[in-house]
Amino acid sequence: MELPHDRPQLVDVLREAMAGARDRELQRGVSLVGPHRDDLHLHLGDLPAKGYASQGESWSYALSLKLAAFELLREEGDDPVLILDDVFAELDSERRRRLTERVRDTEQVLVTAAVAEDIPKELDGARFGVRRGVVEDA
Repeated sequence: MELPHDRPQLVDVLREAMAGARDRELQRGVSLVGPHRDDLHLHLGDLPAKGYASQGESWSYALSLKLAAFELLREEGDDPVLILDDVFAELDSERRRRLTERVRDTEQVLVTAAVAEDIPKELDGARFGVRRGVVEDA
């Protein structure tokens, strides 16, 4: 189905589709309609990222999409919490530096890491460790 590009029309189409699927969703216990169900096709030049992107490129794509969603929420007046779950371990030093610069002005950032040294020192703030289910100052 071709979707409208006009935001109000798109909202109406989505609401109608969600209302029409409500009974089936309740029976199945899963969301059947919504943007999270759409396939996203990303490309590296002329090639599809799926199957051609390296692990680092795939991580960069995923991180870029997460940051874009975060920025959209900020532009709409919200100040969401940014959660970066063990992302620094997969980034080279230049990407770590750029991500650190990008999130420095964010009000709340939660960063997790299996290895504490993966988190750049420039990300100052409270640091905690979790060992055997106990949270302690790091």
